[in-house]
Amino acid sequence: MVLVRNGDGSLFEATVDQIKADLEEGCEDAVTRGKIAPLTSDELDRLLEICCTPAKFIGTETGNELVLTYDGGTLKMLRLGIPIGRTQIIQTHERAFGADTMELAHIDYSYKAIKPIVAEERAELEQALLVTVLPLFYGAMPNLGLYSQPDGPIPNPAELLPMGKIEEARDAQEEAVKLAVSDMVYVAGRMYEGGADGINFDTTGAAGDSDFLAALQATEKLKEKYPDICIEMGMAGEFVIGMHGELTYDGVRLAGLYPHQQVKLAAKAGVRIFGAVVNTNSSKSFPWNLARAVTFMKACVDASEIPVHANVGMGVGGVPVVDTTPVDAVSRVSVAMAEIARLDGL
Repeated sequence: MVLVRNGDGSLFEATVDQIKADLEEGCEDAVTRGKIAPLTSDELDRLLEICCTPAKFIGTETGNELVLTYDGGTLKMLRLGIPIGRTQIIQTHERAFGADTMELAHIDYSYKAIKPIVAEERAELEQALLVTVLPLFYGAMPNLGLYSQPDGPIPNPAELLPMGKIEEARDAQEEAVKLAVSDMVYVAGRMYEGGADGINFDTTGAAGDSDFLAALQATEKLKEKYPDICIEMGMAGEFVIGMHGELTYDGVRLAGLYPHQQVKLAAKAGVRIFGAVVNTNSSKSFPWNLARAVTFMKACVDASEIPVHANVGMGVGGVPVVDTTPVDAVSRVSVAMAEIARLDGL
């Protein structure tokens, strides 16, 4: 018997055959949904070995390590209630945690909310750059929800849709895209001019296909103005929700796209690093979720011309849905993503 986890983080015992069956079923689910190639028998065997390893923590061999990027980097320690400044959090990640990159982020993690305080944020960024060496990004969410009433100026699509006002809801989302693109370009441009090594559009697509479109268009405009800018785009979910349903970019309908399709449009817009997402199903086992995530990520890497840094953490990338992520699961996900999915980073 092998001790393994469920998608909710709980432990249970399973036989090797049961784990193998879950791996095969998780892979098949990704193949069916994404219409992508399955993992090979050798790759499934390696996943089985990873899942059945008795060690609590495992690692990949030297030379196969991945680059680590962070979304909401400076917010993580603040959420733990540790009274420490954001610049000191960045220094801690650089000098104590060995982070490859770091991100300055505001607690109101949205470009619309940051626009009125962009001067203060830029000042903090400039000070952090003076005392650190690692590449420092500035990040926030497109968050089109903030543009809807009562927080924003446009009618709320979530209220219009249940009323059957489809066209009105679509018009509202299209107006929100224009407002969000303007804010994202303004804030990102100011931070880049202030010295940011890169810009992160995080949790892209959280409000559906209009949210994804806003990030793509903002990227395009920023690349026109700053050809050398590094933009990382981290997605909110494994497929783009069709809240609008008819929006397109470069002639491709956005609703329903999976990671291997999303990354092509991101690269077309000018994104340099793509943060693909696969959601964890808390009602399934860890092996099932791991195989599913690796299958999607492998297809994304194969389709991509830019580096892919998978979102791996609580509830995504095969990691169980639990606030304090178990190290046994995270380390196994990391090894599988490095060795089988052949990612560029996490």
